[in-house]
Amino acid sequence: KSALRIIIFVVVMGTVSSALLVGINSLTASQIARNEELKLKSSVLDALEIAYEKENILELFDAKVKVLEKDAKKFYRGADGAVAFEFSGPGLWGPIYGIASINSDLRTIRILKILHQEETPGLGARIAEKQYLSQFKNKECLPQLIFTPQGKAKGNNEIDAITGATLTSRALEKLLNDTLRNNISILKG
Repeated sequence: KSALRIIIFVVVMGTVSSALLVGINSLTASQIARNEELKLKSSVLDALEIAYEKENILELFDAKVKVLEKDAKKFYRGADGAVAFEFSGPGLWGPIYGIASINSDLRTIRILKILHQEETPGLGARIAEKQYLSQFKNKECLPQLIFTPQGKAKGNNEIDAITGATLTSRALEKLLNDTLRNNISILKG
């Protein structure tokens, strides 16, 4: 009898818990989708350096950004010809996802923004810090970006790597070079 009671209790609690989770998921699905849309569109506006207020993200995006689809990829073009795009790929410990924009010359990085990363808290996670990402602005990405030891970046395509996060820096270097090369090729074609 005791075992039967436990089994019934577990089945009932499991069913109730599952029903609650499914119900809450159904109720919040549209809000989650809207928040994801706002996050993407505000990140694109940031990458294209278009100022906005939280209240007008969607309207401003529709008015100022042209969405292009080429080779099953989405590109976002601003009025000045700059182009933004999402990128993702493997880091050292997990995926890295972000938005990059390049100027109308299709050679120069305008903005780089990391939206998600799973690198080591502390050093590896610095790839998402504004101060680190600011060094990418106006760097030439063709023929490729070169990550150098901290303080050694001199050329217009050189970036200071993160000391103590060598493998994360290498992963980001490969991800960015591959993404930029491929996307620029698509945009030129």
